[in-house]
Amino acid sequence: MKAISYVRARNVGEAIEAFAAAGDDARYIAGGTNLYDLMKLGIEQPRHLIDIATLEGADTIDTSGDHLFFGAGALMADVAEDAVVKREYPILAESLWKAASQQLRNMATVGGNLLQRTRCPYFRNGANGIYPCNKRAPGSGCAAIGGLDRTQAVLGVSDACTAVSPGDWPVALTALDAAIELRGPAGMRSVPIAEFYLLPGKTPHLEFDIGQGEIITGISVPKSDAGRNSTYLKVRDRQSYAFALASAAVALKMDGGRVARALIALGGVGTRPWRAGAAERHLTGQTLDRAVALDAAKAAFADARAGKHNAFKVELGARTLADAIMNAGGKIQ
Repeated sequence: MKAISYVRARNVGEAIEAFAAAGDDARYIAGGTNLYDLMKLGIEQPRHLIDIATLEGADTIDTSGDHLFFGAGALMADVAEDAVVKREYPILAESLWKAASQQLRNMATVGGNLLQRTRCPYFRNGANGIYPCNKRAPGSGCAAIGGLDRTQAVLGVSDACTAVSPGDWPVALTALDAAIELRGPAGMRSVPIAEFYLLPGKTPHLEFDIGQGEIITGISVPKSDAGRNSTYLKVRDRQSYAFALASAAVALKMDGGRVARALIALGGVGTRPWRAGAAERHLTGQTLDRAVALDAAKAAFADARAGKHNAFKVELGARTLADAIMNAGGKIQ
């Protein structure tokens, strides 16, 4: 048995002070649905836990201004069922509904969900040292490259790592240009979600733009006139709460049958939530039909780099995106 200290913080300032006092072996914990898994696998081995589940104001859901604002401690279930979110931004509600079971959504927070670690089997099952993993042990190598890579990424991969980013909620937030608000020892800052997730490059162990002792305090999403025409489509091995083989978050501003603006991000295929700029540019100004949607979707995968067993993800990802585009445009096939 390893001794672990535990403290419950009442506010953000108290949490940051507790982290600073505890040192490098401290971890913040809210719902704990990911951290506990990693602790059981031996990947995370904190000596100090700082409970931030009940911080003052952390569960705020505010849809009244020119931005949607979600406190980091808001539960996935509560955000998904918010009336404005469901009606005006189905892309957000659907990404939360499809992410996990109701039991998990009742525990997991939207802030904690942003920090979910990869489900790469070599990362999760190799803490005993059998499988090398640069994300878990920098410089040790990557067993997935040339190994069992069926679920690995095809976009944003490097010679050091091909681990797929597992989230659903971050993909929808990426499409809508969300910003992540953080507070730490140096004060407060806001990071565009496109910059919050880091490409693996030569340093795959560095996954997020979050500093030592910093805590996510909220998520800000600019309101968009494309919100109502939006969807989150997820394809997986089984229908019940599996991780995505491919997913697409799409929001469209339509002018009759023409696409005036497109907001698109991909999940299940990238090393981070993947903004599909090429697909957005291809769609904008076009009259929407299946051929246009599929051409745009194929453009999103022009730079894909498949491994030994996951080449199918290129075609699957493109067809998933094309379906999502048609759904968001009101042309359900």
